[in-house]
Amino acid sequence: MKVLMFNGSARPHGCTFTALSEIGRQLEKEGIDSQIIQIGGQPIRDCIGCKACSNLNGQCVFNDDPINEWILLAREADGFVFGTPVYYAHPSGRLLSVLDRMFYAGSSAFRHKPGAAVASARRAGTTASLDAVNKFFAFAQMPMVPSNYWNMVHGNTPEEVLQDLEGLQTMRNLARNLAWMLRLIRLGRENGLVAPEAETGQRTNFIR
Repeated sequence: MKVLMFNGSARPHGCTFTALSEIGRQLEKEGIDSQIIQIGGQPIRDCIGCKACSNLNGQCVFNDDPINEWILLAREADGFVFGTPVYYAHPSGRLLSVLDRMFYAGSSAFRHKPGAAVASARRAGTTASLDAVNKFFAFAQMPMVPSNYWNMVHGNTPEEVLQDLEGLQTMRNLARNLAWMLRLIRLGRENGLVAPEAETGQRTNFIR
């Protein structure tokens, strides 16, 4: 089993990376492989709602960035963690662009797989950021992975994050819960429990 973790910060080894690394270390102890994908500082095109992906078998029509490559990796993964720094009480714009396009074009790659959001901040704005990312999981029918507190760490530098003992504990508990959920899903699949198919076709268009 493998977990993909997306670092939504432009800093490859900053505070968000530090939180994801703590999750990765605990997943390794649980016998779960993980990989941190650095979204990095390169430009990421926004989703423009063209709907061309509906005719491209789960791929985005634009190929000038790694989005389609990441969708293919997601299809082979069993669970996900999306980490973000907090910018003005919201996730990084780069991460939101990635999520918009990956989930719009390749939502089937995420369906019924556990997902967790992690936020890092100097002080505040974390819960609003977590709320924004969690909404992607809800639309993709993904079980959301909890911890024993909000999935966040605090600090202005990686060194300060390492002093946030409660935050690091929260990351480890998140990893334990994620590993537990992955084992349950695998056990269910091995015993013939198939994920439900959602009803489709009904669109209430008069609501504005």
